[in-house]
Amino acid sequence: MKRGELYRVYKGSQNDSKDFRVFLVVSRQVLIDTRFSTVICAPVYSNYDEIIQTQVEVGVDEGLKHDSAVYCDDLQSLSKSLLTDYVGALSDAKMEEVNTALRIALAV
Repeated sequence: MKRGELYRVYKGSQNDSKDFRVFLVVSRQVLIDTRFSTVICAPVYSNYDEIIQTQVEVGVDEGLKHDSAVYCDDLQSLSKSLLTDYVGALSDAKMEEVNTALRIALAV
């Protein structure tokens, strides 16, 4: 598992109306490589009206079926054991956009 990878997760959140949701792994690689059981992920939504500073557009180039957006304002801690259905990965340039969106979302 690597930072910047996308995974399809079954019922990632109890509040999610969809059976499956794609998540982007955003934890630092040092944490991912440890025995720690969870990682921080950002959900990907295909329904969005307008991109704001804390969202990053993704789509077919990243392995998704539809144009979508990574929501950096909705970070979630997920068990690594849920992240088994690999979808794709973001390019270095796209991850820079995610890094910027995360800084804005977290005000750091």
